Amino acid sequence: MNNLKKYKLVCTLTFGDIYGQIIIWLIVIFLSLASALALWSTARQIFALATVGLIVVLSLPFLLFAFVTTLLNHIELKPVEITAQPAESSPRTAPNSNPAQAAS
Repeated sequence: MNNLKKYKLVCTLTFGDIYGQIIIWLIVIFLSLASALALWSTARQIFALATVGLIVVLSLPFLLFAFVTTLLNHIELKPVEITAQPAESSPRTAPNSNPAQAAS
């Protein structure tokens, strides 16, 4: 029971990992808006709004699935080395910080 290791969670996700997904979803949104403008007339305004709503509602689950799976693929468990001596806790201030002084 004494051989238990400590682990830390490390997220290696960067903006570049989801950049393509964001671009594709923006293209989907702009295409839906373009189709709504193509359908927009005095007689079919409800169809245009329904088209935009349907495309956005149907694309959101796919976007969420893509984001969540990308995030889960970039979470790592790394073992933490246990040292014999505990690390000394230092104050959170910078070591050589001087207080601000007024210019005279």
